[in-house]
Amino acid sequence: MKTVFLLLSFIVASGHFVHAQQGESIRRIGYLDTGFKPLKEFSDAIHKLGYVDGQNITFEYRSAEREERLAELVSDLIQRNVSVIVASGAAAGLAARAATKTIPIVYLGGGDPISLGLAASLAHPGDNVTGITELSPELMAKRLELLKEAFPKISHVAVIAVRGAPGIAEQLETLERHGRGLQLKLRMIEISGSGDIENSLLAGIKQGASASIEVPNPFFHANSAHIVKFALQHKLPSIFHSKDFVEVGGLMAYGANFPELYRRAAGLLDKILKGTKPAELPVEQPTKFELVINLKTANQLGLTIPPNVLARADRVIK
Repeated sequence: MKTVFLLLSFIVASGHFVHAQQGESIRRIGYLDTGFKPLKEFSDAIHKLGYVDGQNITFEYRSAEREERLAELVSDLIQRNVSVIVASGAAAGLAARAATKTIPIVYLGGGDPISLGLAASLAHPGDNVTGITELSPELMAKRLELLKEAFPKISHVAVIAVRGAPGIAEQLETLERHGRGLQLKLRMIEISGSGDIENSLLAGIKQGASASIEVPNPFFHANSAHIVKFALQHKLPSIFHSKDFVEVGGLMAYGANFPELYRRAAGLLDKILKGTKPAELPVEQPTKFELVINLKTANQLGLTIPPNVLARADRVIK
């Protein structure tokens, strides 16, 4: 009987040991954002690389309604011993970078990562950060050009931006420069929170804005339906940075192909988990861009999209 008891004890103990080993093999990934959740393409790409939720990888998602909470959420992720932090948006990237110099960070967002202080250079980012940049300033200029080309008669454009957002000065400077070249007067509308959106937009309308463009920010993704609804109610031709806005009724969008960016982010995450240091992984830039136009919305606004603009669209919603 004693022998049987010892044997059973050994089996139970061995089971706990194996379970502990399996548990230790699960890599914990922190995901930090301010309203823009990862696309399905991100998780699909992770799975295609051989990672299975609960078996060899698990995600800790943290989303801050206010940027002021990012530091607190990063601290929580660090306490949970995450192996890597995926930071969506400039504010999330900066919060993660300020909190740790050792945990690898994969940054996803707009703005120049060099001027933001997230990377020493694109080819050699240094330290513990790498990622994907959306080329926001350059794309902002292109959006403004498309807006003017589609609607040549517009003269005043409302620029919707989140007050104090990281990297915003560079993007606004680009817009101002290109606006002058296109003979457009820009009306700045700064938004500080979700309750401030409608009042701020109304102020822009009262200033004489005849069209609008938004400076990309995860906050706007979280409130896309609200912003689009306002534009429709006030017959405001608008161009956005992501097709998500057009899919909920926005007029036009031009920007990087987000599914591609998230698939490539999954590749960076995979390399880091396999031992490559972030400093050895160049910051990547988008290679695919898309113009999406909602003809149903154009008809609702009583607008006609010129054939030369329509012909360049990668997708037309009818």
